[in-house]
Formats: sequence, structure tokens, C-alpha cells
Amino acid sequence: MTSCAHFVCILADMLDSTSSPSAPHPDDLLILLAVSRTGRFTTAAESLGLNHTTVSRRIAALERTLSGRLLARTVGGWELTELGRRAVAAAISVETAIAALNESPDAARLLTGVVRISATDGFSAYVATPAIAALRRTNPNLRVEILTVTRRAMQHRSGLDIEVVVGEPQVHRAEAIKLGDYALGMYGSRAYLAEHGMPATAEELVRHPLVYFVDSMLQVDDLDAPRRLVPTMRESISSTNVFVHVEATRAGAGIGFLPCFMADRHDDLVRVLPQQFTETLAYWMVLRSDSLLQPAVAAVADALRAQTQRYTPQLRGNG
Repeated sequence: MTSCAHFVCILADMLDSTSSPSAPHPDDLLILLAVSRTGRFTTAAESLGLNHTTVSRRIAALERTLSGRLLARTVGGWELTELGRRAVAAAISVETAIAALNESPDAARLLTGVVRISATDGFSAYVATPAIAALRRTNPNLRVEILTVTRRAMQHRSGLDIEVVVGEPQVHRAEAIKLGDYALGMYGSRAYLAEHGMPATAEELVRHPLVYFVDSMLQVDDLDAPRRLVPTMRESISSTNVFVHVEATRAGAGIGFLPCFMADRHDDLVRVLPQQFTETLAYWMVLRSDSLLQPAVAAVADALRAQTQRYTPQLRGNG
């Protein structure tokens, strides 16, 4: 295409045939795209160098042009409607076309834009980070924001392109893809076990304090294994961050129930009763179908799947 205006006219045909005969303005489409990526007018306005009022006004104008609502208010921010998702698909094409006009042919083939994902602490550090770093080596204009959180998949994922959660999610209007399994087990530091003794039975294990998640703040049912396996273990240090679990266990705070791929990296940690206390959980990736229309999001999703596969022995405690 020789101009963005001509390109937008073609893209208008992708939208509902009952919509207004006037074509959407490309700037309005790009503003909608920014709101869809952040879930908030204020954040989108800041990223575009506009004010909140301007963003709101331009979205309203776009809705009049397309004769329908593009966004719906949710607890987590603004979520795209069905018409909004189709408009964003057009906006992505506009963004790609504009980038291609301003870059060399070689640069135009590179991934650009911002991809925002949320994932657990351990997955973010040992799977997502190396996968994304490798992807960026050949796509230096790609930006990825990682939010570390351990929770169930959200029903409204405004501002997120990809979620990685523990356990099979029950979601609507989204795709859930299993990435792979990982194992957890009981661990103690060599110094702690030398002082307090290596538990030889479950009865001996419950005499030791447990290092794990804060029970009242745990949002993922699948991670409640210690309370099910050894309900009488008293708590020692609890945290919402799994790296704290690892370091507290290494420091001798008690027996930690840890992901094997994190604990096995430390020679000073010893697996306790592996035959009796092994839990296998699964990482799942959740994303909207329309997100896969964005080349950058699709590439990051593929990179996460590939890296999870490469890391399978470590995830399962065989690395």
C-alpha cells in the first residue's frame, strides 16, 4: 500500500457491514489499540502523549463511526467488546503498515511493540526471561513487560497479552494452552538437617516447621498441597514470593515445599522423602484469540512454549 489512508479504507471493510459508511480515522484506531493494551484510558494517554479527555473523546468518536460500543467497563479496567476486538485487529494492521513505511525492508520484518505478560516468580525467572532474551536478540525493538504474580487466571485480562498460571484455568473468551508440568517437593538445607535430623517418615516430617505460601493469601487451589499432605505441620516463614521460600529454606528456617527446578539449583538443599512428598502441577498459558493476531504476542507465546519444552527435565526434577 502506498498510503495509510488507502490502507485504512481497505481495513474498514473488515468491520461490520452495518457500520457507518465513513472509514475510521487511523489515529482513533491506534488510540483504541493503546487502551486495549493497558486496560486504562489514563495509562494509554500517557503512552501516547495525550490527556485522558482526548483519549475518551476519540474513543467516543470511533464508536460513533462504527455504530457500536468498543469497550466495556470491568473490575480490572476496560475490556474489548466483539466489535472492539475486530477494530483492534484492524488497528494492529494499521500499526504494522505505518511501521513498515518508516523502516527499511529488513527492519520491517522485525518484531516491534510492547507485550505484557504475567507469570509466577519462578516461571518468570527461569523460563520466560531466557525465552524473551533470546527472542530480543533478533528483534531488538521488541519490548516485554513481565508482571510476577501467583493467582488464578483472570476472567477480564485488560492490559495483559499473556497470562501464565498454575493449574488448568476456567476462562471465557480466551484460549488456554498447557505449557508443561513441574514438580514440587520437600527440601531442607544441609546445615538445618545436620542440626535437626533428616526426617525418615511422614510422622518425623511434621515435627519440623514449614516454609511456604501465606495460607490466607494463596489464590491457587492447586498450590495447597502441603496443607493437604501434612496438615499438622506448623508454619515457619511464609511469603507470597517463592524466591523467599527458597532462601528461607537455605537459611535454615525449616522444611520448604519448593519447585524442584528452583531448589535443585542449590547444592546446599537436600530433597526430603521424595517418594512420599512429590506434587506435580502444570503451567498453563492464557491469552485472547485476537492477541495472536499481533505478531509480537504470537512470537512471545511460541517462545514460551519452546523454552518450557527445553526446560522439561529441570521442571520435572530430573535436570
